[in-house]
Amino acid sequence: METVSRFFHAPKGHFFLFGPRGTGKSTWLRQAFPEAVWLDLLASEEVRHFSARPERLREVCAAAPLRATVIIDEVQRVPELLSVVHQLIEEPGHGVRFVLTGSSSRKLKRSGVDLLAGRAALQRMHPFMAGELGIAFDLQKALEFGLVPLVVNAPDPTVRLRSYAALYLQEEVKAEGLVRNLGHFSRFLEAVSFSQASPMNLAEVARECEVNRKTVEGYLEILEDLLLCFRLPVFTRRARRQLIAHPKFFLFDAGVFRSLRPTGPLDSASEIGGAGLETLVAQHLRAWNDLSASSHTLSYWRTRAGLQVDFVIYGPDGFWALEVKHSQIIHPKDLRGLQAFQADYPEAELVLLYRGKAALKQGAVSILPVEDFLRRLRPGVSLLERQ
Repeated sequence: METVSRFFHAPKGHFFLFGPRGTGKSTWLRQAFPEAVWLDLLASEEVRHFSARPERLREVCAAAPLRATVIIDEVQRVPELLSVVHQLIEEPGHGVRFVLTGSSSRKLKRSGVDLLAGRAALQRMHPFMAGELGIAFDLQKALEFGLVPLVVNAPDPTVRLRSYAALYLQEEVKAEGLVRNLGHFSRFLEAVSFSQASPMNLAEVARECEVNRKTVEGYLEILEDLLLCFRLPVFTRRARRQLIAHPKFFLFDAGVFRSLRPTGPLDSASEIGGAGLETLVAQHLRAWNDLSASSHTLSYWRTRAGLQVDFVIYGPDGFWALEVKHSQIIHPKDLRGLQAFQADYPEAELVLLYRGKAALKQGAVSILPVEDFLRRLRPGVSLLERQ
């Protein structure tokens, strides 16, 4: 049975809903707005129809019932439609609510579109959170297959996950002519997977792909525009130590990371598992932050001396430092990064997430089972309120 229940709630008025392919945007919208008028821009005939004359949208809206919701799915495929949407929103008495979805911001950025000058709220759809799945959440499966709804709901998650990257390569990267050499881009996808949950060295990635650094920077921008990755900046507020400057790189889902990461005899299972677990926590924190509509910043902390904290969450509702360990036993050395952070920021709450079963306390550090933490994480609730 397909899982569609989401923590996501539609805002009032017009809104954009962005998210990677397969995160359930269309499924959720069909459930939330069963009577909506749909423009499906994944259909090539619809793209041709509205590309030839974007003003045809006016005819669609004129024929729609009063106060109807008009959903334009994958609006980036005909970005010219946004100008018509903007005009209609500005006209008094048009009586239509617009919901615009997208899995890429690249065309919108390149065409100079301003996302309706703030007249529509910007929302993001993420992979499932553990709390959405309830008893169906399985930590080990989530680490192996991720939490993208397209994969979670598939009869064979292995096959669907394997084809996920190919879906983007064929339907987004190749079809839209985003890169000249698809082979180089495919090698780039493999190469960046080795940078998962760590600062990315662009020069090393360029050497691995046998392209120049500028090309790699362009590839990375494509990944970000397609919403397939994100980067966490270094937490520098009131810094007392020398910190590294490079942001930390993440592919957006643990399963997508595992599908792209090559493995062999020289690859450590604990290294891959650690990056996967950190990714799973990262994607939950991003979803929690976005769905809570909070103004917290997500970052990480790492000194030039090698001390680090995986996540720093800072905002009006709290200040937390989180370390993630892919182990069932905690050793004193595992606390060093958090203890150093506490010395500089005694105001922060310190949390270590691990694969063990018991909640512990060592000094100022709360040690929590990562599975319990993920299951209890809820939008709109303080990060540790229900722990």
